[in-house]
Amino acid sequence: MKATVLTEVKKPLELREVPDLTAAPGQAVVRLKAAALNHRDLWTQLGLYPNIKLPITLGSDGAGTVTSVGSPADQPWVGREVIINPSLDWGADPGAQGPNFRILGLPDNGTFAEQVAIPVTNLAPKPAHLSWEQAAALPLAGLTAWRALFTRAQLKSGERVLVTGVGGGAALFALQFAVAAGAEVWVTSSSPDKIARAQALGARGGINYRDTDWAASLQKQAGRFDVIVDSAGGDGFGSLIDLTAPGGRIVFFGATTGNPKALDMRKSFFRQINLLGTTMGSPADFAGMTKFVDAHRITPVVDRVFPLDQADAALRHMEAAAQFGKIGLVI
Repeated sequence: MKATVLTEVKKPLELREVPDLTAAPGQAVVRLKAAALNHRDLWTQLGLYPNIKLPITLGSDGAGTVTSVGSPADQPWVGREVIINPSLDWGADPGAQGPNFRILGLPDNGTFAEQVAIPVTNLAPKPAHLSWEQAAALPLAGLTAWRALFTRAQLKSGERVLVTGVGGGAALFALQFAVAAGAEVWVTSSSPDKIARAQALGARGGINYRDTDWAASLQKQAGRFDVIVDSAGGDGFGSLIDLTAPGGRIVFFGATTGNPKALDMRKSFFRQINLLGTTMGSPADFAGMTKFVDAHRITPVVDRVFPLDQADAALRHMEAAAQFGKIGLVI
């Protein structure tokens, strides 16, 4: 089979011929039809991710057809169209991942290949209303957004939600999921075009976070928010405290601009603000997410699709940070 392989950090991916995969007991081999990129793939290539194991086939997201299984009891999966849950060995506690938790694509070889071997417990039926490219875009970012909104923040219909940095995969899923759940959603971005496209997906409005006094302006337009979803952190996190309603929740799954230099604890405790860290999700989260996508016929936003042999060009497109939605690979 063909696979793209990272052999050295800060070097291009190489398309190689590697041995076909065999399913171990409890595993399935999936012939992939499409995959999708996440920032962890880019950060791994750039040497910014911890504990990088080389050589490695990157990729956490994928959709395809099961071609073989390693246990007779799993034979009914053969021939089924599936998406892959990239959250491996979450553990027994739904509240937090266990010590063996890891994400497909590092250290386990991932989906930038014609085949992937995955535990059968990490398979789910492909939503019938999605194309292969749309289905492949769903798993990691969709799971992250689902857990943030519904497991951690306990979002309820009618609440006001702010999604920061709209345009990336998880932020767009948070927007789509919150709108489908009956929330009033606002967004931030540095791009007026991305704000307009978010409004076309159901956002009530948005604001450019590079504007002077953007937080005060947003509060004047929308009021304070019951739930804020953030992955940037940094000095702007203080503005999110200001924008949170009494009893509100800030849920965050990244810190791409670093840690805040200061945290206003007085505002936080006086307004009963909840700060909720989150990452990926449990098997129950993945099942809830796929059921929600099916029920509401949510369609992932795909920015651009590249062929497998242009996986490195896809990473460069992500590095340019111009995308709106997920970047895919057709295999």
